[in-house]
Amino acid sequence: QVQLVESGGGLVQAGDSLRLSCAASGRSISMDTVGWFRQAPAKEREFVAGMTWNRGSSDYADSVKGRFTISRDSAKNTVYLQVDSAKPEDTAVYYCAARRNYGLRYDLHEYDYWGQGTQVTVSS
Repeated sequence: QVQLVESGGGLVQAGDSLRLSCAASGRSISMDTVGWFRQAPAKEREFVAGMTWNRGSSDYADSVKGRFTISRDSAKNTVYLQVDSAKPEDTAVYYCAARRNYGLRYDLHEYDYWGQGTQVTVSS
């Protein structure tokens, strides 16, 4: 079992930066894939960024490419999402997720473990 705890959300202005963190505990996730999803009010949860833990291969949703960066610190079992040039449309609850099997996936149903979410609000 893996427990995921997100932090780092908050209220920022358009154009600002913030970094979300996701600390994993329970067992090593060195063979897992990790991802960030977000859910805005009245919208479905959507893929934002994902990374394979060992090789560090990553991909992003088109809406965040060039502005968001996913990274990990293996020693801390922590995944990060750097948000730069934030836009009001980035406002959402951001969730960290992990899957037991190796391989980057974009469908939220492919992920086995979820954090509780952290709110990001971007004002215009």
